[in-house]
Amino acid sequence: MRKMMIVAAASLAVLAGCTTAERTAAVGAGVGAGVGAIATGTIEGAAVGSLIGAVGGYLVGRASDRPGYCQYRRPNGTTFYDRCPGAYN
Repeated sequence: MRKMMIVAAASLAVLAGCTTAERTAAVGAGVGAGVGAIATGTIEGAAVGSLIGAVGGYLVGRASDRPGYCQYRRPNGTTFYDRCPGAYN
């Protein structure tokens, strides 16, 4: 248990210097690996889940790294980014 706490603290220290996109990619990879391993019971499932989670986490984090931009949704369901209205900056 003590080793696990040391590893967790070291991981948090490493993530402290990362951008939001990098942090969300790391969290997504961890969660994806866990879900993939539980769902399939194999290392391959964990690897695929980790990859999918990392990509998804990175995309979510990258969207939040753009200060002054908001995400909008068109009536057809597609999304785009544009400058936020003045009150949101």
